[in-house]
Amino acid sequence: MSGLIALLDDVAAIVKIASATIDDAVGQAVKASSKAAGAVIDDAAVSPKYVHGFSADREVPIVWKIAKGSIFNKIVILLPVALLLSNFAPWAIAPLLMLGGAYLCFEGAEKIWHAITPGPSHSDELAAKKGDAAHLEEQKVKGAIKTDFILSAEIMTIVLSALPQGQSVWVEGLALAIAGLLITVVVYGAVALIVKADDAGLAMAQHGRLSLTRRLGRGIVRGMPGFMKLLIVVGTAAMIWVGGSILIHGLHTLGVHLPYETIHNIAVALAGLVPASLHATAEWIVTATLDGIIGLAVGLLLIPVATYVLSPVAALFSRAA
Repeated sequence: MSGLIALLDDVAAIVKIASATIDDAVGQAVKASSKAAGAVIDDAAVSPKYVHGFSADREVPIVWKIAKGSIFNKIVILLPVALLLSNFAPWAIAPLLMLGGAYLCFEGAEKIWHAITPGPSHSDELAAKKGDAAHLEEQKVKGAIKTDFILSAEIMTIVLSALPQGQSVWVEGLALAIAGLLITVVVYGAVALIVKADDAGLAMAQHGRLSLTRRLGRGIVRGMPGFMKLLIVVGTAAMIWVGGSILIHGLHTLGVHLPYETIHNIAVALAGLVPASLHATAEWIVTATLDGIIGLAVGLLLIPVATYVLSPVAALFSRAA
């Protein structure tokens, strides 16, 4: 009996330790997730454009597919890679992030290039393929998950860098997993609310008991198309800005300080022209603008590289496979 009691005491002690570990991991995850707020907002702004043009009954299923892909990206792929890099190859994090940043710059610049050059519009694309809506949906979901992978890599890296140093790999992994799931729920929950807001507005306009409710519903219905277009613009700008920022900070980490220091000095100088209470805001706006300009320039330079070099090479390997 005494042996059984001793065993139960040991089990209770282990449970207490495990509970404390989980509590620590949750706390660290929530705190570290706040550090990635900028990238989280970018992710939320990018995602709604992937359901633009589809029927209302397909919007939430598409968001759910993308959310599942995002969870797979963060938990199955990026979490183990982040732990391996953090513990065995921390020097590789910056170059890999820069590759992701370059991809974001390219994708954002490509969208701007297609918008200003003649070509079929998104609605034309849907009309041309309405007989194969399932295939088009699959393509859009794959594209969204691919973009999410880059943004998720940035988010997970920011979270990883914000975690306390010197803790066990298990606590680090648990905190990353909790942060990844929490961020995914927040981002795609917000996206689902955004894309269904017009349906909610229509229901309010048709069935609202108060005239104020009906007017608000009509306002939501009228305003959502413009809001969705604005989100598409914001999402594209966010990709370019985040991509440029990743490249600048990556170069700074690797010892190439001139771009980072030049942008910082310009931002500080221009921020000095406004009242002191606005210095931080002005400095951030100038820095983000210059990061975006560099990101757009890099993206435009990568368009011919992707079109005439990478795409033919990828097609060649695809045929060989």
